[in-house]
Amino acid sequence: MFIQTEPTPNPATLKFLPGQTVLAGGALEYRSKESAAKAPLAQALLSIPGVDSVMFGQDFVSVTKTGVDWAHLKPAVLGVIMEHFSSRAPLLIGDGGAESEAHGDAGEFFDPAQAETVATIKELIETRVRPAVAGDGGDIVFRGLRDGVVYLTMKGACSGCPSSTATLKNGIENLLRHFLPEIRGVEQA
Repeated sequence: MFIQTEPTPNPATLKFLPGQTVLAGGALEYRSKESAAKAPLAQALLSIPGVDSVMFGQDFVSVTKTGVDWAHLKPAVLGVIMEHFSSRAPLLIGDGGAESEAHGDAGEFFDPAQAETVATIKELIETRVRPAVAGDGGDIVFRGLRDGVVYLTMKGACSGCPSSTATLKNGIENLLRHFLPEIRGVEQA
C-alpha cells in the first residue's frame, strides 16, 4: 500500500491519501482520544506524541501536529494509517453519532422563516466551497444564521490555518453575498 501526502495551507497539518475511500460522506474531526472512542484509527493517531487532531474526509486523513517537526512525526503517522487500512479494520465502531456529525446538522440555529435562505447557503457551501476546502485537507460546516450573519465551523487543516480568516471573509462571504444580498457577513462559530 502506498500512501501519498500533500501539504496544506496550514503548516501544522498534512493530508494523507491512502488511495481509497476513507469516509463515505461528510467529514469527522477528533481532537482527543476520548472523543475518538468509536474511531480506532483516530484514537491510534491521537496516541502518537505531537498529534493534536485528526480529520477524516472522503478520500483523505488530515493530521494536525503541535510542537513536533514533521520529519519526526510523519513516519509514525504513515505507519499507523498503513496498518489500519491494510488490516481492513472499520473506520468507526457502530455509528457513535457519526452520521449527524459527518453531515453537520447537529446544533444548527436559524429562524425557521429563513429555511429557504439556509437551504441556499448549504447548497452553495456543498457545491462550491466544500470541494475546494477538502482539497486543502479541511472541511466547512454550516452552523447558523442570525441577523444576516452566517456562522460556519472550519475543521481539519482549515481549523487554525493562518489563511482561514481570509477564506471566510474574502472567499465565502463574497460568494454568499453575491447569491444572497441579504447576507451581511460570515463568522467562524
